[in-house]
Amino acid sequence: MHSSAPRSPMFPDPISSGTPPVESPMSIDAHRQREIKWMALLPIVPPSQARKNKKVKRLLLEGVPSSVRYLVWCHLTDSKARAIPGVYAQLGKRQRVPAFSDIERDAKTYFPDQTQLHPFDGPLVSLLQAYLNMVPDIQYSSGLTSIAGHLLLLSPEEDAFWIFASMMDAHLRPYFSANTTQLEVDASLLSKAIEVNDPGVCKKLYVTFGIHPGDIARPWFSTLFVGTLPVEYLHRLWDVFLCEGVTLLFRVGLALVQCVRHLLLQATSEEAAMEYLVHPPLSCLPSTADAFLNQALTMKLKDDDIRKQRVKMEAQIKRQTQSRALSSNGPSGMQTSSISLPKAS
Repeated sequence: MHSSAPRSPMFPDPISSGTPPVESPMSIDAHRQREIKWMALLPIVPPSQARKNKKVKRLLLEGVPSSVRYLVWCHLTDSKARAIPGVYAQLGKRQRVPAFSDIERDAKTYFPDQTQLHPFDGPLVSLLQAYLNMVPDIQYSSGLTSIAGHLLLLSPEEDAFWIFASMMDAHLRPYFSANTTQLEVDASLLSKAIEVNDPGVCKKLYVTFGIHPGDIARPWFSTLFVGTLPVEYLHRLWDVFLCEGVTLLFRVGLALVQCVRHLLLQATSEEAAMEYLVHPPLSCLPSTADAFLNQALTMKLKDDDIRKQRVKMEAQIKRQTQSRALSSNGPSGMQTSSISLPKAS
């Protein structure tokens, strides 16, 4: 890895430069010291400022003990400020959403060992039932169950709901819209980033196999890599994602491509290549979650360029879509997102 590779601007000093280190198990004392640091920092940094705070960023790179992770996620999403007393309970009393049976099925499929998430009146089905009632224009997919389920494994139910709602509002709602513009844009940008980092792999995936860019981006971005990365790696990714945002997803995607590069070049079918990308062998990943995070943060990518290109390409696609709609159907109104909160009692 060349030291000149652009690094995440929000995290300019990764765990180390060069080859990611193999870390020894964190001692109990070091774990407690990190707990103490987080518990001392959270009360003095307002949640609304946490994502820009240098001390918070430094501690995120040092690590987030599992004992305080949900509190850190609450802080990074400012979910407490969004929480409206009584709303979650009222949303749960509304009629079942159309996707209710799909949620119930996916809860058992994606969390087979977490039986507490399976019941039709359990926390996972209840959380998504409430959210889809609150934001009815969201298109259900199993990615929602994957993300919400992992939040519930770490957080009390109502806290998980508001963290989930905050994550959706800040980063993810466009991925679950009837309008697929954002996913199309990000899939295109990811394919270009792969081309810049590894032209050979890019040619194999998109030319030789003819894989559509969305087929690679969708299972990664719409699940935040649930099912692709081991849980420990996943949580470290989410620690930083909640601070840095969607550009980190591009970095993680590039890191995964790098990890399974040799397998992709040897693959003889689209199905084999997709299996390596969506379910990479554990032996191909760095030995620790921090080493993998470091690899992602040192990938060749300019985050500001991604942000600018997202805005530019989205506007371009919207103009093209509106032009086609006007020419075929006549003038039509702009689609707007909706939120349906219960009335104050």
